[in-house]
Amino acid sequence: MKIHGEKHRMQVTQSDLSGSVFDDVNLSGCTYENVNMSGGTYHNINLSGCSFHDLNMSGWRVHDVNLSGLRIDKANLAGASIVNSRLTGMTIDGIEVTDLIACWEEHREGKGAV
Repeated sequence: MKIHGEKHRMQVTQSDLSGSVFDDVNLSGCTYENVNMSGGTYHNINLSGCSFHDLNMSGWRVHDVNLSGLRIDKANLAGASIVNSRLTGMTIDGIEVTDLIACWEEHREGKGAV
C-alpha cells in the first residue's frame, strides 16, 4: 500500500507493518501501545516532548543526539556507557557529574603518587 500527500487519522490494531518505510511523515501526537519497533533505524527524528514508559531499550546505541533536559528515573543502566559527550549541568542524584569526575581524577592521581 502506498500513501502519498494524504492527511488522515488511522487506527491500526493487530497488524504487521514490519519492513515499512516512513519518510517525511508527521506522526506527532500519536499513541503507541504494545508495539514492537526492534531492529528499526531512526534518523533525523524529532522526539521532543515525548514520554516513554515501560520500555525495553537494551542494546540501544545513540549518536549525535540532543538529550538536554532528559530525565531518567527508575532505570537499569547496568553496562551503560557515555563517551565523547557534553556533561555540563548533568547530575546523578543531584550531584554534578563534572564534579564527580573531577573528584575521581583527583583520587586516581593521589593513588598514583603514593
